[in-house]
Amino acid sequence: MAIAPQLWTDQAACRGAESALFFPSDSLERKEDRRDRELAAKRLCASCPVREECLEAALNHQEKYGIWGGYNEVERRALRRR
Repeated sequence: MAIAPQLWTDQAACRGAESALFFPSDSLERKEDRRDRELAAKRLCASCPVREECLEAALNHQEKYGIWGGYNEVERRALRRR
């Protein structure tokens, strides 16, 4: 019997965390609320054992929204330009 390899997402610190922390709500978000939400998400990302894999996946799939690997959409666009 073969053992299936574990996905990096299975080890993510955000697994089970409230997704609202990582993505903007459907409604308009105040600048201060967005900053606070993103900072909280980035704090969780900072301790994540698969942060690099997460960021790489977001860059490869050109994720347009949310916090991935500790970076928001603007920060990921800047990384792609380098």
